[in-house]
Amino acid sequence: MSWALFIDESGQDQKHSPYEVLAGVAIEDRKIWPLIRQLSDAQQHFFGLRLYEAYGQEAKAKELLPRKTFRLAAQMPPIEPAQRTALAREILLDGTAVSKARLTALAQAKIAYCDFVLKLAHQHDAIAFATMAPQDAVRPPNDDAMRKDYAFLFERFYYFLNGTPGDPMGYLIFDELDKAKSHVLLGQVASYFIKTRNGRTRSRLIIPEPFFVHSDLTTLIQLTDIVAYVISWGLRLKGMNAESREELSPLVNRVKRLRFSRETEGGEKIWGFKHIQDLRPTGLKPA
Repeated sequence: MSWALFIDESGQDQKHSPYEVLAGVAIEDRKIWPLIRQLSDAQQHFFGLRLYEAYGQEAKAKELLPRKTFRLAAQMPPIEPAQRTALAREILLDGTAVSKARLTALAQAKIAYCDFVLKLAHQHDAIAFATMAPQDAVRPPNDDAMRKDYAFLFERFYYFLNGTPGDPMGYLIFDELDKAKSHVLLGQVASYFIKTRNGRTRSRLIIPEPFFVHSDLTTLIQLTDIVAYVISWGLRLKGMNAESREELSPLVNRVKRLRFSRETEGGEKIWGFKHIQDLRPTGLKPA
């Protein structure tokens, strides 16, 4: 048995998002393909087609869950599911076929789909990890060292694996980046797992070399993207003072059900979500 950690980000453009979020969703290997198939079927159910057919790529959470989606969804009463799917399909296939009913149906379908995706992830025992950093968080001066949010994500993933019966192995799956960024990230991850004491310890259960995907597996990257977006815009921990979007509350509750938590023998609670003010590795902080 092994677990894959699908990793994605939200708010990395440092423009509009209140928090920069690095999220990971862990799925047990034997459940990956069944979950992908059910997510694909869900798109067919809610939209009448795969979102890839409509957008040419997996739809991002920022396209599914912006404020505009909720505003359009509320301009009419809930539409009966079969009719909602038909209307959503019509406007996805022909963007010029604009009508109030079609726009409303598509918006309602987007919200219902995201809610179902998170519910389905919980049914498949997915485990979520995340770090949230304010947009003005202090950052490393260069690309030599891995950022603190990645180190925290790997730490909590290791805690999860180490506390799971059988000590299963874990591997890392990132959304495909351009070659230069991928090369930088590969170097940072390798350096962390090979040159640091914590990294060497965690490489006992985490395969140090990550995978980059752009095929059907991006369905689960999309799931992680939804988790990251909902956290950035809707979930608030102690010390997170940025305004949250109330309309995302039902989805925030879904995400919370996925959050990793564990109690140590000493009674300390370990959580999988953390608010981080400084993204520099510990060794780069001033004394």
